Amino acid sequence: MAILLRKITKNFMPSEVHGCFSSSQLTIIIEEFQAGVALNKLFEAADIYLGANMAGSIQKVKVLKGRKEKKMEVTMDRNEEMTDVFENIQVKWTLVCKEAKNPNGNLDLQSEERSYELSFSKEHKGLVLNFYLPYILEISKAIEEGNKAVKLHTMMSRSWQADAINIDHPMTFQTLAMDSELRKALDLDNFINGKDYYRRIGKAWKRGYLVCGPPGTGKSSLIAAMANHLKYDIYDLDLKAIYNNSDLKLLLLAMSSRSILVMEDIDCMFNILQSQEEDYSWAPRKNQVTLSGLLNFIDGVWSFCGDQGRIVIVTANHRDKLDPALQRPGCMDMHIHKSYCTISAFKQLAFNCLGVRHRPLFQQIEGLISKVEVTPAEASGELMKSKDPGTSLRGLINFLCNKIKEDGGEAAE
Repeated sequence: MAILLRKITKNFMPSEVHGCFSSSQLTIIIEEFQAGVALNKLFEAADIYLGANMAGSIQKVKVLKGRKEKKMEVTMDRNEEMTDVFENIQVKWTLVCKEAKNPNGNLDLQSEERSYELSFSKEHKGLVLNFYLPYILEISKAIEEGNKAVKLHTMMSRSWQADAINIDHPMTFQTLAMDSELRKALDLDNFINGKDYYRRIGKAWKRGYLVCGPPGTGKSSLIAAMANHLKYDIYDLDLKAIYNNSDLKLLLLAMSSRSILVMEDIDCMFNILQSQEEDYSWAPRKNQVTLSGLLNFIDGVWSFCGDQGRIVIVTANHRDKLDPALQRPGCMDMHIHKSYCTISAFKQLAFNCLGVRHRPLFQQIEGLISKVEVTPAEASGELMKSKDPGTSLRGLINFLCNKIKEDGGEAAE
């Protein structure tokens, strides 16, 4: 691991990191841009690391918040100094700012040249270069991922839209109305930490989830909870908008690693895919994505591209309409059935909507839920009609009784 981090550090420090030798001190200069154009990743990492570890000696800081970011960004102000300690050695950071060398008359977003000066005793040169700077790269990446806002990428023409939309969905596994055993079966934490394991067994680091169930049973809420838990962006793939299999492959290549690819209501698309698979005519068609092309996209050679860590989620209202090839392990590794509202799901909904864990009316509601098919969306809709727990629970009882009568059954008093 240390050797890998050393290589990474060297790649980030070609000509823009220079050692300035003076007496017993060595100063490393980390410029913001490589060759004046490409952003120096080491400068960016230092910016994030120092912002998260501001010392009391700092006199001035800059505080920013981007439109798409969850948290405020804190950075050193120009010409400020800060000390840091690593492995019992002390280093000093200075943010140096000066006017750009080649100003012109056009609007220039880079109005000044910035660099960090890292000073320390010469005897610690090896420790700083081989361990401290790689440590900063690693820590800054973890900080950045922790502050990351989950985004939704949608399609435009044959590519992903450049400007992704922030997802501010509040659903988490703590609030998701889902059986605890099913939640454990998702096994997300083992997956995200399993890169080396997948490489060792010779498989692409990806996982497919087939989520089936009637409308209103929480399929979309499950996707939102998974994205929030993993801090993964969501790519919403609309098969009807793709021209052919080649475009499908290009979309896969354009996705970031460690993301969720979602194909919703694929059973509604299946007849189109199947008919095109059997149609060998040369007649022009608007959509020429085939079932075999989709399967290759999910589980073929193309699925090995990039750093991976991807999750593919396919939703369907009717599982029996899907081809067995789409449901097999390797393509869809886990099958999740989102059923009608259960007793445990009702209790979670009651806590989410009303903040109550138990009420005398729960027993009557649990008896009614076992007799009728009601979706979590319908149950939560009734519970949200009043903020008073008693009123909401009685309203849900009336709703369930009426639904049982419509189905030809009898509601218990």
